[in-house]
Amino acid sequence: MKIQLRYFAALREALGPGETLELAAPATVAQVRDLLIARGGAHASALARGRAVRAALDQAMVTEAVELSDGVELAFFPPVTGG
Repeated sequence: MKIQLRYFAALREALGPGETLELAAPATVAQVRDLLIARGGAHASALARGRAVRAALDQAMVTEAVELSDGVELAFFPPVTGG
């Protein structure tokens, strides 16, 4: 299956705006994050398991246990604070 990845805020600065990723189904958000971490380099440091990273699937917040389907947009971004 093919999914569209998007990165926002500091992740966008480190990894760029996004990319298309082809992977075997079924796959979860956690599996995609681990796959990206396994690339090493900027992906490993920006998405490391010790870092707070949020995920949205087709613009709705999700947990990493959510299963993906073909054609979805998966976005990763740091937690947002405001005031």
